[in-house]
Amino acid sequence: MKIVLAIDGSDCSTAAVKGLSKMPLPNDSEVNIINIYENRALPTSGLHSTKATLYKYPDDAIKNAQKIGDKIISEAIQVLKEKDSSLTITTSVINGLPKKEILEKAESFNADLIVVGSQGQGAFSRFLLGSVSQYLATHAKCSVMIVKDKDAK
Repeated sequence: MKIVLAIDGSDCSTAAVKGLSKMPLPNDSEVNIINIYENRALPTSGLHSTKATLYKYPDDAIKNAQKIGDKIISEAIQVLKEKDSSLTITTSVINGLPKKEILEKAESFNADLIVVGSQGQGAFSRFLLGSVSQYLATHAKCSVMIVKDKDAK
């Protein structure tokens, strides 16, 4: 089974990792864990973001986003390997639009399943109520598992 696990470090994303770790998977399963960041939305640390400050240090912002993405993925790998050490896991941190990048990764990976949290940590996540997961559920060519954080308020 080929699975794309798209995570962003949010509570719902953590729930998605835990949900996947609880699933009984075939021995030859492969998991591709991805973290996607949007370059245009990266804030400048410690400042009230404006267009001028948003792009002042783009290379530093990209490096920081990559570093954060690597940490989020590393934590997910630990959880998955703890439950099933035989899993084959590949990873990537991607700059782009989450909806588009997740679908493209699922298609290029020939995924049987996409696993995501019900909400991400985008600026408008509370307002949009999981627009990425909704979009994936209606546009993906494979099955989509949307995991809710039971403890979310």
